[in-house]
Amino acid sequence: MPPSRSILLVGEGNFSFSASMSQTYAATETSITATCLQHQDEALRHEGAASNVQVIKDSGGTVLFGVDCTKLGKCASLQGRLFDRVVFNFPHCGRKSGVKKNRELLKNFFLSCVQLLAEDGEVHVALCNGQGGTPADQPRREWHNSWQVAAMAAEAHLILSDIHPFENEKYQSYKCTGYRSQDKGFHVEKALLHVFTHSLPYNSTQTLKVEEAVEGEKVQYNMPTELSDYIFRGFLCSGSVHPVRLVQDFLLEGLVEKWTVSMTTETLPFLLTAKQLQMCCCDVDSTHCYWIHLLPKDLSSDSHTSADKEKDQSMFLDSQRRTDTRATCVTSDKVDRMKSRGAESLRSACSLDVGPEEENSLYMLRPSLLPQMEEIVTKREELVNKAGSHRETELNNKSVEVEGNKKEEPCGGCNGVTSFLFGISGLVFKRVPISLWSLPVFHELLIRGVFPSECEPIRLLGQRLETLLAPYGVSLISEQGGLRLMAQPMGLVGKVFASKASDNISHVSVTVSLNLDLLAVLLFSLPDWRLLWSHDPRFLKHFRLRPSPGTSFHPFSLFPEHFSFDISFWTGPTWEEKKFHAIVREASHGTVEQVKLIDTFSHPDLSQTSYCYRLIYHSHTHALSHTQALQFHKHLDSLLSSRLQVTIR
Repeated sequence: MPPSRSILLVGEGNFSFSASMSQTYAATETSITATCLQHQDEALRHEGAASNVQVIKDSGGTVLFGVDCTKLGKCASLQGRLFDRVVFNFPHCGRKSGVKKNRELLKNFFLSCVQLLAEDGEVHVALCNGQGGTPADQPRREWHNSWQVAAMAAEAHLILSDIHPFENEKYQSYKCTGYRSQDKGFHVEKALLHVFTHSLPYNSTQTLKVEEAVEGEKVQYNMPTELSDYIFRGFLCSGSVHPVRLVQDFLLEGLVEKWTVSMTTETLPFLLTAKQLQMCCCDVDSTHCYWIHLLPKDLSSDSHTSADKEKDQSMFLDSQRRTDTRATCVTSDKVDRMKSRGAESLRSACSLDVGPEEENSLYMLRPSLLPQMEEIVTKREELVNKAGSHRETELNNKSVEVEGNKKEEPCGGCNGVTSFLFGISGLVFKRVPISLWSLPVFHELLIRGVFPSECEPIRLLGQRLETLLAPYGVSLISEQGGLRLMAQPMGLVGKVFASKASDNISHVSVTVSLNLDLLAVLLFSLPDWRLLWSHDPRFLKHFRLRPSPGTSFHPFSLFPEHFSFDISFWTGPTWEEKKFHAIVREASHGTVEQVKLIDTFSHPDLSQTSYCYRLIYHSHTHALSHTQALQFHKHLDSLLSSRLQVTIR
């Protein structure tokens, strides 16, 4: 423990643990404050208590009697003090109290001690083997028969950050006492010490206005509320140590060993038109698109440009900030003209299943980077042709080669013909139902190359990706026209496919599409993709030294509990389930990991249908208690009633 730290011990019996700790830290500047529930006369009746109290005082510590650990804020002697560590060894209500009473004791202790806990402080709770109710207990009791220590701590917004054996032998003079309110020790063999720390608070949801230029027009729109925390986070920016960036670097470095790779740094808008999508993404399900309504001009609005939000929310960058000059929005009449053109474009896009809501929208959040890749490649080809050169030409000084790539190597099996790969990466959005591995937002990496047909480029690229990713559980499955990259338990993590036909029949254009978020989960053994979006500095701390793939992540929140709640309601003749899932994401702050339809019933006489859903609340990033989950669930009731006009049953 560093110097100048303070430790508070509560629930002491004979003060032997406090005395031993005082001697351990005697040569440091650590201050010890030992407390017990009994008044002084009663406490000193314990064997050895008087001598232990004297040891504590002689070491510069403080001893307080009559301190209720569930009401620490009311103790006058502790007013205004903060402690770096609060210790409670083998808590027990006394006598033959059952698990419910002891759970209540733990909950009230946690709620009390956080009032005195420093921002980076720890709470240490020692429990007998089996009491905690976590997988660390061996053997493990049934959860309902345990003290549910992680769930009780979550009520005070604390997370279980570590568990290790209780080192009884480290404190030689420690004599455990208090079992059934007697001078009799608890069974400390295989006892466990549980370490708790503060959780970050839940961010309030907000509606974020965004401005950007699309097809030469300045547009302004509201980002869907459930997505507001996913944008402008800077995970892929230069200097980032986020695992998504580390995975991208790992993949590019692996490809550079075979081919020259150039990544664009051009800032691209989030919005696409239906025409852009139709041209190159015919397999995209339009029902999974986030369709966007433009906002009329509002000179008084406080909109967020990419640069503004990057500056406010980026967790990683200190020096590089992108400049964005998007400062105006379209006027109302221009919006009307654009909507008219957009509706006509949508109707002509026969490959897209467009409903009435989409016909009133001009734009969608990009479900893929492929349309923007096509546009950039086309511009590059035009510049190359205009210059009369067959070498790669930079586009407005916007493309850069992968760091360390100084030479071009011939593509193996291509008779010495050099192949050049061009890459682009960024966020993409898909309006998908809530399930364990359905990501509404993720980072896509697209790699495009033109190869001589005789190279069998799909096979070559597939072999290289297999070499890089097979050690982490990724397998390649052949399909018509390409390959699918699959992994368990998430499923599809990427594809390799032939792009649009080239004018030169001797060459073929091949594209690689990779889901960087799911690959980061695989390569760093993350328990949940939502961890990638954590604001907790402990997440990035694990990656600050840029660990190589295969380095397992040590969670900062251990064994978070699941909470299940059902919700039932009546709807009218039409029901849009995708709106329901969006509201669930917003109301739960992203803590719902699964939504299951349990039952439906259509009333024979009324144009109404009853739906019953089961929601599973679970979070690896925040303390999630039963109380907090229930609060989110009640908020969901309110939002559904007001926005979807359902009748809660």
